[in-house]
Amino acid sequence: MKDVRIIFMGTPEIAVESLKRLISENYQIIAVVTTPDKPAGRGLKIKESDVKKYALANNLPVLQPENLDEEGFVNSIRDLSPDIIIVVAFRKIPDSIIDIPRLGAFNLHASLLPQYRGAAPINWAIINGETETGLTTFFLNNKIDTGKIILQKRVPILPQYNASALYDVMKKTGSELTLETVNTIIHGDYQTFEQNKIKTEDDFLRKAPKIFKEHCKINWHNDTRSIHNLIRGLSYIPGAYSELISPEGKDFLFKILQAEYSVNTEVQRPGSIETDNSKYIRIHASDGFINIKELQLSGKKIMKTDEFLRGFNLDNHWIAV
Repeated sequence: MKDVRIIFMGTPEIAVESLKRLISENYQIIAVVTTPDKPAGRGLKIKESDVKKYALANNLPVLQPENLDEEGFVNSIRDLSPDIIIVVAFRKIPDSIIDIPRLGAFNLHASLLPQYRGAAPINWAIINGETETGLTTFFLNNKIDTGKIILQKRVPILPQYNASALYDVMKKTGSELTLETVNTIIHGDYQTFEQNKIKTEDDFLRKAPKIFKEHCKINWHNDTRSIHNLIRGLSYIPGAYSELISPEGKDFLFKILQAEYSVNTEVQRPGSIETDNSKYIRIHASDGFINIKELQLSGKKIMKTDEFLRGFNLDNHWIAV
């Protein structure tokens, strides 16, 4: 059954792992579809997607349509006669493409659907303090992340995980689930189920929208646990940020990339800073403080706290906002 014809669609590194796993199992990838090359960075150098780089290195044909609905592209997919289309971290696929493959088109999503539909499920699961997440494969339909579920796999969120660590775990687990789903579809021994029939613990669906700058600002009036989860959920990219304000009114934008939290009864003004200007920086929240372990000033490299303090004169008169 390894002669099934597969078209793979994806863009970032998490998608590469699934593509790599399929190739290692000798599945026939007849084409890879990814985003067009775009200028990026200060030099505006042309940047290729991670999926494209991997595909070219493995001599796989690459398609990079600007518009998935464009007639010429749709016809090119139809002419390839795929049996299965696999989508991992890509764009919304139009019906004109979904209806082409003989055995269907499915998506790998990094959450236990219907929870955390959207672009950033890994980040939001940690930000919201979840202790478990997972991955879902589902058949595509004309709405985002709502199709019939094929398979799911649960993944614990350990206390030491930040978004980068969980991403690495999900990348590997996702590749295994992609392979398992392909085998399941080929053999036809599966039963799908509707997402609207899944009961959630509190009947509340949590969303996972794209992360924007306004989501990343730390509010020191919040409790320490939620601030710590925000830091974990955004580390290392894009990073939770705040501003240091000197007694003279100078402000310095910085990101907190690793921290610990402590709840205590001696609550001080949110945003107030404690430091020995040598080894530690603690910023107070509504019920305790955040102990910073790793941070980054805007435009500077990531530093451990003691390294940062060797080059930055901070004292207890500064505040964070």
